[in-house]
Amino acid sequence: MIYEIAELYIQPEAHAEFQAAVAKAVPIFKAATGCLSMRLDRDIETPDTYHLVIGWQTLENHTVDFRGSAGFQDWRGLVGSYFALPPKVEHFETVVAGF
Repeated sequence: MIYEIAELYIQPEAHAEFQAAVAKAVPIFKAATGCLSMRLDRDIETPDTYHLVIGWQTLENHTVDFRGSAGFQDWRGLVGSYFALPPKVEHFETVVAGF
């Protein structure tokens, strides 16, 4: 499994609306090819920063399948207006798991 971790910087006055928009997007991710999981985490020390963590079967499920889909356009339409800065997106794989 590959994890996409998107660091999202949200306008200070838009937290509730942004979180509601992400909740509306859950079915988009559930329907996406190769999407195994998704969650949104909020930074406690820097509350305008969120991490969207999505589990994909393969890197290409995100970078090719999802990014090239209508679902990606729908996702960006739901949340894009709340971004204060462009998202920072990276991909990770687990190399050691303790428990």
